[in-house]
Amino acid sequence: MSSELLAQLATRFPPDRLYTDPVDCYAYAYDNSRNFRPPMAVVFPLNAEEVQAVVKLCHEHKVPLVPRGRGTGTAGGSVPEQGGIALSLERMNRMISLDPDNRMAIVEPGVLNQELQDALKPKGFFWPPDPSSAPYCSVGGNLATCAAGPHAVKYGVARDHVLGLKAVTGSGELIKTGCYTTKGVVGYDLTRLIVGSEGTLAVIVEATLKLTPLPRTTGGITAQFKDTVSCAHAIAAIMAQPFIPSALEFLDNNALNLIRGRHPGMLPEDMRALLMIEVDGSQSEVTEATAAVINACQVDGLIEAKEAGDTKALWAARKALSPLLRDVAPKKINEDVAVPVSRLPELLGGIEALAARYQIANVNFGHAGNGNIHVNLLVNPDDPEEMHRAEACLDEVFSLVLSLDGTLSGEHGVGMAKRPFVPREIDATTIGVMKAIKHTLDPHNILNPGKLFP
Repeated sequence: MSSELLAQLATRFPPDRLYTDPVDCYAYAYDNSRNFRPPMAVVFPLNAEEVQAVVKLCHEHKVPLVPRGRGTGTAGGSVPEQGGIALSLERMNRMISLDPDNRMAIVEPGVLNQELQDALKPKGFFWPPDPSSAPYCSVGGNLATCAAGPHAVKYGVARDHVLGLKAVTGSGELIKTGCYTTKGVVGYDLTRLIVGSEGTLAVIVEATLKLTPLPRTTGGITAQFKDTVSCAHAIAAIMAQPFIPSALEFLDNNALNLIRGRHPGMLPEDMRALLMIEVDGSQSEVTEATAAVINACQVDGLIEAKEAGDTKALWAARKALSPLLRDVAPKKINEDVAVPVSRLPELLGGIEALAARYQIANVNFGHAGNGNIHVNLLVNPDDPEEMHRAEACLDEVFSLVLSLDGTLSGEHGVGMAKRPFVPREIDATTIGVMKAIKHTLDPHNILNPGKLFP
């Protein structure tokens, strides 16, 4: 049946938009999770009609179809785990409409996040989701995973900045969700259902995005602490006062040591935790917010909280942290857990205690204003005993997160990586409802099959 499907695809797509040679398909067999599963073929549609044609063929032949952006995800969401067809949307990259008068943009899924930001900036607007992979990741991928980034603490995540979609269901039907206004309550909110569904419900072919005016002024603050727990108390105090920072990033001592190793002299040696904080708005709002945030940092364990001059070098070092982890160990188990901000002291203290007990190298950093911490367990995959300890440690980290009313993934999604742990967070009845929705939109289970659910 697969050879018949490939033959039918070949009648619709020229060779430069249909890869079947395993060498050509190789780059579409993995994402940033380092999981690898080769697809049978890769198809590059240029419009919604071509997406429909591919989906209908896969539906007819009951062949898996995995929608894909640029493969920057870390959870294995775009890996063609069961083979089949990889549907790369990278060539659907038109900005159909930029409409600052209505604070809207209509784009295709292959538009890169940074390309969109660059096009919007001269018009005085931006699209708030800003993952560290912004120069390389696509808007479609951002929506599929409900991506966020450091500015989500004030501006929210991807689902907060999309008004409507055009998408192709698993049976090849084109549906339209949402509307072109910021108010609209006609029908079910299918937009928010599809956003974050990791390509398991429908293939996004067009998105109507809500734009935000660029802030007039931005101010930076750094706060240094003697230990992680005192830093966590400061985070809770910052989020309890009226001014919401536009970014609130946390780095633990092991993360700071990585930066010290790469940038000698940048950071004081006695600091064991750091907050990088941004506030934005009018000049008077920035001045008032800066004073309020610095005041909130006055907890036991504070070394110094001060206005920062140029924070570009420090932000560049923060964004480079993930690749630097490979300097510590060849493999990182990277989890992006989130807890209520008030529970951060318990979370961060608990993670440090678990890493020490299991003797696993551990680096923690992340978007503290959302309680979203990137927990990195650094291991040698060729050491079975160390891997066993790391898995046991991770198991307890997840138990700790859930005991603190948290979630197992704040922004990376479930994909393949967190799938076994989903039943710990979501009960069987609720999973059953989700599976029923999946069956309605994708009756033959061809869209990214096996993802999300245990």
